[in-house]
Amino acid sequence: MKDTIDYVRSVLKIEVNSATDNPLIFENGDAISGGNFHGEPVALAMDFLSIALTDMGNMIERRIDRLVNPKLNDLPAFLTNGEEGLNSGYMLWQYTAAALASENKTLAHPASADSIPTSGFQEDHVSMGAWGARKLWKIVDNVATLISIEALLAFRALSFRHPKRSSAAIEGFFKEIEETVPLHKEDRYFGKEFSDVRKLLFRRAELPNL
Repeated sequence: MKDTIDYVRSVLKIEVNSATDNPLIFENGDAISGGNFHGEPVALAMDFLSIALTDMGNMIERRIDRLVNPKLNDLPAFLTNGEEGLNSGYMLWQYTAAALASENKTLAHPASADSIPTSGFQEDHVSMGAWGARKLWKIVDNVATLISIEALLAFRALSFRHPKRSSAAIEGFFKEIEETVPLHKEDRYFGKEFSDVRKLLFRRAELPNL
């Protein structure tokens, strides 16, 4: 994932420092018309990162399933803290994760693989990079949600393992989650709980709250 991000960053750095306008206007008043501008390098980079993030989201969703699936662990079904059967626990969180992972698979279809001529065939091949970037932003948002779901469910799962402890760093982070989201035994509306964990997670990572 880091290699992919580094590659995309390098492409964007090159393109943002390039002169590809048409015509090119210089300080001395000269103008050169070339018509050689093209957004394909950026479009390909957007598609590359979309595919990489989608694959990352798939792996996160599979880990989420392992946290809540009673057939894959010896934890309470769906991490239910109250009476099983009467309470669904975090079952629907895996539904949400599966839906987001599936949505990403559709969004990851390369925009750059398509092209429709515009401007009376003056632009006979277009990059579709703007659409690729818009899709990428939605995938980023979905993956941020998947990461947040996994973080909370991992915290809940490890709470059933006490007094066993994890690393100091993980325990410190989970302590912040515990202070942010108190543990309840009955089913309830999870919206605020999820929102609070997501804000906490991305504030700690010093990333924008997407």
